[in-house]
Amino acid sequence: MSFLTIPGGRIHYEVSGQGYPVLLFGPGFLNSRIERWRTNPARLGVEQDWADPIPVLAPHFRVVALDVRNAGESRATIGPGYGWESYTADHLALLLHLGITSCHVMGACIGVSFALSLAQAAPGLVTALVLQNPIGLGGNRDVVQAEFDTWATEVATWPDTDAALLPAIGQRMFGGEFLFSVDRDFVASCGINMMLLPAADRMHPAEISADIARLGRAEVIDPWGGPQRRDQTMQRVLQFFQSHQPEASR
Repeated sequence: MSFLTIPGGRIHYEVSGQGYPVLLFGPGFLNSRIERWRTNPARLGVEQDWADPIPVLAPHFRVVALDVRNAGESRATIGPGYGWESYTADHLALLLHLGITSCHVMGACIGVSFALSLAQAAPGLVTALVLQNPIGLGGNRDVVQAEFDTWATEVATWPDTDAALLPAIGQRMFGGEFLFSVDRDFVASCGINMMLLPAADRMHPAEISADIARLGRAEVIDPWGGPQRRDQTMQRVLQFFQSHQPEASR
């Protein structure tokens, strides 16, 4: 088990395979962590609707997966400025630690927001994006708030957590619109090659996926999930990343 020490905490990460880097942001809202690619604690024994990307990508790429701060085995101080920038700073620090100056990125659920926040913070770093089940605001403020409240209730019980800070963190991170971490103008202007695996439920509104597809001129796979399609879809993800690998790294 590998850890990166950061100010006020540590980030748990795993590296598999060799070659051009692919960074993975797992699903699970603010409990985004490596194991959520494989299993959902709320549905023990039930396979995910998607294939785990790690065993598919690792024979071809250097795959980096992590538990984001205060999820899984990762911990970091919760201070008054806690927000999207805190997470992105961790992710940039991890890439620096691993000597990675450019990479592909795949994010699922909130991982889409982490991925695009990273791309915005470091222009030229991200060479291709696969965006699966993006969260966002689409008549679902109550659902998003409930997810944040579940996370906040847990972390409020941890030693040294000032629970009084948590409502402001929720507003700072999820009080906005669209994907919360970036706006529509960034998606339209970033110029990164994108593949979209869209969603259509209350936490992952269809209109958010539609906006990403339109603004980012993304390659869309739909339908893509479930037992009949998930393995084929992951092969298409592999091919997409291979086709957009920078020539100098081939």
